[in-house]
Amino acid sequence: MNKALTGNLTYKDVIGIISTYYELTKPGITFSVLASMLIGFLMGSAAGLDIVLMIHAALGTYMIAAGTSAHNMFMERDLDGLMKRTSKRPLPAYRIEPRQSFIFSMSLIFLGLVYLISMVNIVAGLVSFATTVIYLFAYTPLKRVSALNVFVGAIPGALPVVGGWAAATGTIFEHGMWILFGIIYCWQIPHVMSIAWVCKGDYEHAGFKMLPKNDPYGWKAALWIIVPLLILFPTVYKLFVMDLVSWIYLTGSLLTTLGFLYYGIRFAIDRDKLTAKPLMFASFVYLPLIWIFIFADWIIL
Repeated sequence: MNKALTGNLTYKDVIGIISTYYELTKPGITFSVLASMLIGFLMGSAAGLDIVLMIHAALGTYMIAAGTSAHNMFMERDLDGLMKRTSKRPLPAYRIEPRQSFIFSMSLIFLGLVYLISMVNIVAGLVSFATTVIYLFAYTPLKRVSALNVFVGAIPGALPVVGGWAAATGTIFEHGMWILFGIIYCWQIPHVMSIAWVCKGDYEHAGFKMLPKNDPYGWKAALWIIVPLLILFPTVYKLFVMDLVSWIYLTGSLLTTLGFLYYGIRFAIDRDKLTAKPLMFASFVYLPLIWIFIFADWIIL
């Protein structure tokens, strides 16, 4: 008999349940979303940082991002079971029932949306809601249809920084926020493509179309990776031109982008898993470094 029904839960059982639900929220992705939102809030707070409003924005964003990730796991539970890297997630491993995960994810999305609208502003709430809708109902199903999902998925991946700026200002019509959006958008394409190349067999087994069609030698994949990397240079530079950052950010971001491009070129030359892995790890490091440079710039100056 289920211990949860009989009430005979031990401390270890409770910790296990909490851990399972926490894993369902994809903590790595959720905290990445939260970091992007906070950078957007920081950059949008030119008139002065409102700490209380920032905390409210962080709480609401965390709830809706965690709920979105959890619902993505619910939607892809059967496919996750077909891939080695995701087969031990809570749903394919039968550590949680689909109905429970559905209620949990939808509750978090609803609570996060209501919280953002009531405690921050309606614009921030609507940006987060748009992020969730595009991620779950455009990007997620498109992953089994076309590799163009990479370009669609980069939109919700980049919107949290817009949500953060909107939380601070109440608007989405400021140029700076869309430059930040562009940085994340361009970063995300080589990031996802490198992961798709490394996990090519897993994705193909589950029916995910993450790589360009009819591209046995990886020339299309190389193009998809190199072009966004080149666009990153004028995009990160634009923040400096707009006088939103100083030389601290500019120097660090250009050097980091140059390093990212180096690994992209290495992949474009060989187009194999051996060069895709370093590119993947470079992508893991790239965005956090850009955020660190922006934060350091904001702190020092």
